[in-house]
Amino acid sequence: MTTKVIGLVGRIGAGKSTVARLLAARGARVVDADALAHAVLDEPEVIREVVAAFGDEVADGSGRLRRSEVAGRVFGADPSHAEALRILEAIVHPRVRSRIVTALAAGRAAGADDGVVVLDVPLLVQAGWEDECDLLIDIACEDLVRHRRLEARGWTPAEIAARDQAWERRFVAPGGRRPVLRVDTSGDPAYTQVQVDRIWDGLRRLPPDGP
Repeated sequence: MTTKVIGLVGRIGAGKSTVARLLAARGARVVDADALAHAVLDEPEVIREVVAAFGDEVADGSGRLRRSEVAGRVFGADPSHAEALRILEAIVHPRVRSRIVTALAAGRAAGADDGVVVLDVPLLVQAGWEDECDLLIDIACEDLVRHRRLEARGWTPAEIAARDQAWERRFVAPGGRRPVLRVDTSGDPAYTQVQVDRIWDGLRRLPPDGP
């Protein structure tokens, strides 16, 4: 089996990180775009550009970005939120994309003829990463369960609604170009594990040129 790239698709709080961790435990290499974006937002040049775009109040006394303040500017239902998100993404996304390309290349090289790379990128299809993937995993979770999990992380209902609205404005369903498998994370962790293990075992049986 040549190196396979799996793309994860799903709403915030659906369990993409959980599925990524389970796949990593089986031997996959995970490319985590959120972690890369957090690193980018700590770069001095990026901080300067974000402050120039949104004002001094988005930075704290030590010169680091107030992430909650930035999030409040870019997530919401108003057209102004959508425009602010566009500005932020124009600053951050090219740098994150460059890091993802590098990480994917490293993952493929490390996997050589027998490896799995997991691409965990928010809005993966919209961002054009579907073409890099051999298959997609659509991670589904009941909204009630998903919201409860986000609230347990300290998110307010308003913050959850704002992220959901931003996601819905831009959602594009995967399909057509790549096989799509489904994992339902609404149940207990053991059930999620069983589904991921089934997918992993299926990957090991794939022919050399994929599904």
